[in-house]
Amino acid sequence: MRNERTTPHSGVARRTRLIATASGLAAIGAIAIPTAHAQNPAPTPTLSATQLAAAGNAVRAADIAGTAWHVDKATNTLVVTADRTVSQDEIATLERAAGANSRAIRVERTAGTFRKLISGGDAIHAPSWRCSLGFNVRRGNTYYLLTAGHCTDGNPPWYTNSARTTSIGPTAGSSFPGDDYGIVKYTNTSLSHPGTVGGQDITSAGTPSVGQTVIRRGSTTGTHRGRVTALNATVNYGNGDVVSGLIRTTVCAEPGDSGGPLYSGTTALGLTSGGSGNCSSGGTTFFQPVTEALSAYGVRVY
Repeated sequence: MRNERTTPHSGVARRTRLIATASGLAAIGAIAIPTAHAQNPAPTPTLSATQLAAAGNAVRAADIAGTAWHVDKATNTLVVTADRTVSQDEIATLERAAGANSRAIRVERTAGTFRKLISGGDAIHAPSWRCSLGFNVRRGNTYYLLTAGHCTDGNPPWYTNSARTTSIGPTAGSSFPGDDYGIVKYTNTSLSHPGTVGGQDITSAGTPSVGQTVIRRGSTTGTHRGRVTALNATVNYGNGDVVSGLIRTTVCAEPGDSGGPLYSGTTALGLTSGGSGNCSSGGTTFFQPVTEALSAYGVRVY
């Protein structure tokens, strides 16, 4: 999550719960947690895709902070991961909300608390908080950087240093919640903006597959590897901050890693959104697919 601060702006309140930083210039990280374990035996439902979607919609409507969910096609179940803040009564509420489709729900427990992250790698600084640069991108001869949307919420200006004396440029777009990506325009022509993450050149963007080994980089926790455990996951961070379409992974991360890059070889995959845990005990971290941000802003990696 990003550095904490106090402000009346609602976007800031949301950011203090999450932010992670990363880099092409900057590195990313996400919060990690011990491996989740099943709380109840996996059911063997024979529900349709429509019924599974209805169960997911019911879980979302129940609005229990600290939950994340995705459809596991291999077992035809809706896997609901609950962090340590979710009570047994709240789990029962989710199951009641799903009604007849509750038989498709498989609940897993995970240590820690789902939260957004900020800072790490080549850090980028807003007036009152810090995040990580995810990937440098371009549209024609105009250069930008991508980071997390909970970092750019409120459209702040950005700087390379904590003293806020070297400008990067303004926020040029932001999408959070729902999505979790934002874009910053380089207006300081003296800054270099290589198309790399650390020493790794990034030449393309893509979508990972379940089971794939991936890497994330962050200033708080350095470079860590993990694997993709699900696609199209939804996370409820609380207070209306629900993000969908995320990449779920076992990569660890800690506060200060929000916005940072998830990648595999030369391929950009995602931007750090949030998670739970730390890099001592491991954990679950979620990433915004970078292809969605590239498409939304009409930019490309290089």
